[in-house]
Order: sequence, then structure tokens, then C-alpha cells
Amino acid sequence: MGRAFEYVILGGGVAAGYAALEFVRRNGGASSQELCIISDEHFAPYERPALSKGYLLPQDAPRLPAFHTCVGSKDELLTEEWYNEHGIVLVLGTRVISADVRQKTLLTSSGETISYKTLIVATGARAVKLEEFGVSGSDARNVCYLRNVEDADKLVGVMRSCPGGNAVVVGGGYIGMECAAALVTNNIKVTMVFPEKHCMGRLFTPKIAEFYESYYASRGVNFVKEAAVTSMQISAGKVTAVNLGNGRRLPADMVVVGVGARANTGLFDGQLVMENGGIKVNGRMQASDASVYAVGDVAAFPVKLFGGDVRRLEHVDCARRTARHAVAAMLEGTGSVGHIDYLPFFYSRVFSLSWQFYGDNAGEAVHFGDLAPPGDGDGAAPKFGAYWVRDGRVAGAFLEGGSRQEYEAVAAAVRRGAAVADVAELERRGLAFATQATGGGGKPTCAWHATVGVAAAVSIAAFACWYGWQAPYVLKRDF
Repeated sequence: MGRAFEYVILGGGVAAGYAALEFVRRNGGASSQELCIISDEHFAPYERPALSKGYLLPQDAPRLPAFHTCVGSKDELLTEEWYNEHGIVLVLGTRVISADVRQKTLLTSSGETISYKTLIVATGARAVKLEEFGVSGSDARNVCYLRNVEDADKLVGVMRSCPGGNAVVVGGGYIGMECAAALVTNNIKVTMVFPEKHCMGRLFTPKIAEFYESYYASRGVNFVKEAAVTSMQISAGKVTAVNLGNGRRLPADMVVVGVGARANTGLFDGQLVMENGGIKVNGRMQASDASVYAVGDVAAFPVKLFGGDVRRLEHVDCARRTARHAVAAMLEGTGSVGHIDYLPFFYSRVFSLSWQFYGDNAGEAVHFGDLAPPGDGDGAAPKFGAYWVRDGRVAGAFLEGGSRQEYEAVAAAVRRGAAVADVAELERRGLAFATQATGGGGKPTCAWHATVGVAAAVSIAAFACWYGWQAPYVLKRDF
């Protein structure tokens, strides 16, 4: 038995929802069951960033259907009913166990064969498990990862089971930092453990990291840096302590692991060209087989801003943008849709802090603003940042505590590759270097983009505080 579709989206994450909305809008309404979305989750696509933010709040935490795509960009809320109304077939709770690119077929775990004419691979990434570092215990009842709603529900349940207890957070990246903040908010004592010299080592400079580590410390978080977990003590199915390579033993009522992610490419190994851990695509998001497109975390695509270097970017903004571009390219068979012109964008919001980053953290870092650690009783909102200067131009920019106009300005400076004649002068001018170039902090004079966060079904404004949607909207599409 089997079914056949003109188009199939494999994966049910953020990218799938944005691809579906773009498909419907470009097709002028209902798709007459031309399009099928296959997902191993039991929900229609949703905005995953909510899971590490509002979902973990101790009170008034949002739940589905409030954060289905595409409310993360202040657009339509795509419930299962929306897909049905537009003739899109959702195949949920279904795992694809093999793919045959030449035959254009997908085999599900139930034994069904689903065929396609064009495939969009949106399989995302999976959490790296401790076992991949030789540490067992991921199946313990109080060890948590965070990639989907099921993970988030487990994390919430474990938090509620140990109020005032001790949590060990393994990893100092995005997931580690955001989950640590959520744990503190839930009155749990947190110790963060990671092997790097400072948190967010792939993005933050040591100076920037020092600020955030000091802020977290002021909220009671302990840091154990340049250390690795070697084993976990387990009793009655639960971790009771975490052992480190430096000999320390950390008591634990729960463990949260955020040690990275790997793109889900296994179905296509040996069938599609791979690069940088993902499926290599061109600027139209088209893979080495012309019938296949790849988007989101799984796609390695050329970034114009970086001279065409192929990058794989794991962030919700990239998932949204690449999904829309792939559908546009797929449906415009004439080739009128050009190559994606993407400005890499990352953001986070924890406690009362909110930062955004644009571009590439390559070159010389030039800091500005007050990066002094927060003092006791100091109620002033921090505002600081950094530019990365490469070959005399701004390649990247980071800003904490900016206004909408200020974020727009620094993004515009990166997009146009603002020229820097004197690094010392850049440091002196700081944020004004970007804002004055756009007419006193107004709208930027060049096209760029960023994305906002998720909103509730009742009111988008009601959820702004926990999703962190301070980034402005797309001013101009890339196609």
C-alpha cells in the first residue's frame, strides 16, 4: 500500500509550517492534497523556541495550540484545522525509516510507501546524547534533553518534582543558558558544567561571556568551567550525583543536557552530497538531486554575505527563511527566484536580558558600552555590544538591551559591510556608529531582516515578554 503526492515535506518542525504557509499563498488557496507533511511528532508544526522560554515558566506557561507556526513571525496560527482546510495532508506520529532518492519514495515504520515528485527535507537536528561522550544514564527518569514538546513536558515534570533541589546543567551553549535561567525561575539551584573557558564559546567573546556569567552568578548559578562529566551515579532509576573529570562530585536532583545537536541526514547518506554536517544545497535550497530541497538545520547553503561560503545554521530564523525560499524556488519553475541572500541572525532572552547577533563573529572584536558585571542594587538596564571587523568592514554585530531601532541599525551596518577606517574610533563611537548611519536611529537605508518571536492565540503582545520578540520584521524578502 502507498500514497503519492506532488510535494512532500519530510519533517514537522518550524520549517515545515513556514513552507506550508508559503505554499498555500503562492498556490492561491487550497492545494487539493498536492502537499503532504510527514512528522514523527503528534502535533502540527510549532515554534520550537517557545520550549526553552515560556513553556518552562512556573506560572501562565503557554501550551499548544497557542504557539503553532507561524505566530513566531506574527502571522497566521496554523492549527491542524488550517492544514485540513487548505487540503494539506498531515501524516503525524510517523517515522520514515528509509528514503530512495532515485525512486522518489519514502518508507514509513508502518510499512507504507509514500512517493513524491518533489521533496523538501526539513528533518532538523537531534540532541547529542551523553552516551556519545562515553557517559551512560540518558534514560534516567530525571535526565532531560530539550528538542520537542515531549522533552519539554518531561523537563517541566521533573522540575516540579524537586522544588528547591539541585540541578546540574551540562553544556554552556544556547540550551544550557536558557534552561539554567528557567530552572532558577522555578526556584531550583543550578550548577552549570562545560569544558570551554566561558559560556557560549562559539559566539561570545570572553568579555561578553564574563558579563553573562556574572549576571547568572548574581541569580545563584554556579559555574564549573573547563570540566567534563565522566559518569553519573544512579539509584532507583534516577541520577543522584554527577561525577566530573577533575574529581568533583555534584549532587543532583535533576540533570539537563545541552551539549549540541547533529543534523538528521542519515536517510540521505550516500544519496545526496553532504557538507558541514548537513545536506549541501545551492542558493535555491536545491540539493544535488534536483527533485530534493533541504531547509533549516539540515541545510548547508551558500551565504552571500560570507562570499558564498557554505554554512549550516541552527536557528529558528534560518529555518523560517530557508523554508519560504525553497518553496518559492520550487514553485517558480522558470528560475525567476534567485539565490537566497540571508543575514545570519541569532537572539536570546533570559531573565531581564535580551540580546541579538547579526552576521559572522569573524575578525577583530571591538567592544562598546558598559560591560561591567552587574552590581548589587543596580537597577540600570545593561546596554553594550561588539562589532567584528574583518578586512576593514563590519562582519558581525552583537547588541544587548537595544531598542528596535538600534537593532535595526546594527543589522543594517552588518548587511552593508560598513567600512571601518579606524578601529579606535569605532570603539569610541560604539552604537552611534550604526545608529547615526541610518539617520539618527531611524529605519536602515538598506534591505535586511530579522525575525520576531512567538505570540499567544489571545494576544501577540501578551507573549512578547517570554518569547523575546524584540527583533524587527522582514523589510524586504530575498526573492
